[in-house]
Amino acid sequence: MSKVLVVDDQKDNVFVLEDRLKREGYEVLKAYDGKACLGIAEEEAPDIILLDVMMPGMSGFEVCKILTESKTTKNIPVILVTALTDAEDLKEGFQVGAFDYVKKPFNRVELIARVKAALRFRESQKIMLEFEKVNTFSATVSTANHEIKQPLTLINLSTAAINRELGKDEINREVVKKRVVFIEDATRDIISVLDQLSSIKTPILTEWVNDVKLVDLSDGKKDKNG
Repeated sequence: MSKVLVVDDQKDNVFVLEDRLKREGYEVLKAYDGKACLGIAEEEAPDIILLDVMMPGMSGFEVCKILTESKTTKNIPVILVTALTDAEDLKEGFQVGAFDYVKKPFNRVELIARVKAALRFRESQKIMLEFEKVNTFSATVSTANHEIKQPLTLINLSTAAINRELGKDEINREVVKKRVVFIEDATRDIISVLDQLSSIKTPILTEWVNDVKLVDLSDGKKDKNG
């Protein structure tokens, strides 16, 4: 069941909206001022917010701007419910991040249609976010495999060479030392790659081969090399 947060300082307006929405099967959360709206939005993560514009203290425009700039609420569609119909007022609403608006007094059919459109947008957004997560995970695995394969191969070859040397009657210590240095260098390279991958907050994906994407580590390599 989708959750709709209704925000209006007029309790009668909240009651009417709540009645309409519950008839359509939505769960309704209520707030009567901007501060309460922000708190409920953070805690309850509604699927959509119906926000009155003309409220004392903090206007709907101010609340909408805070909601759309917050990391935890920026993906929640906000529909402004307003009697302000001038082009400049509507422009201001969209500039602060509103998804849509409903004019007061609202038409029930129009209200529900706009709510459903916002919820469809919200669902498509969630799907896109999940798709991006899968792509990023796949690219991270491919990058780790691509970047780590060579040093792992070097470690494997060096280990085999050390084992062969240890099987001889007379061990060449210089050969063993050289292989140990190879292992140490390869280990550092692996640790460096893993550190770069774990420190990336917003990964940039680049095309590689056969539609496989890699995480761009060029900035990290530049930092490493000075």
